Amino acid sequence: MSNIIWFLLIGLVAGALAKAIMPGTSKEPSGWIMTIVLGIVGAVVGGLIAGALGIGGGLVTQIIVATVGAILVIALMRLLSGRRAA
Repeated sequence: MSNIIWFLLIGLVAGALAKAIMPGTSKEPSGWIMTIVLGIVGAVVGGLIAGALGIGGGLVTQIIVATVGAILVIALMRLLSGRRAA
């Protein structure tokens, strides 16, 4: 149970950092739920990439990797939503 809580907390921090680095437009959903979801998805994506590259580490490394993953997820979301609107 505590692992899930840590995963959610890392996702929240990563999502918030990613949104701070890549602030969206008014058309994008940017509530806390979406921030957590983006952070969690980013944590999974970042974790897969880090695992493939053999990168491991502590909490700070996990947050950095999850944030990079969340930034990739945000960029992909923007790319796909831009195509749909065009």
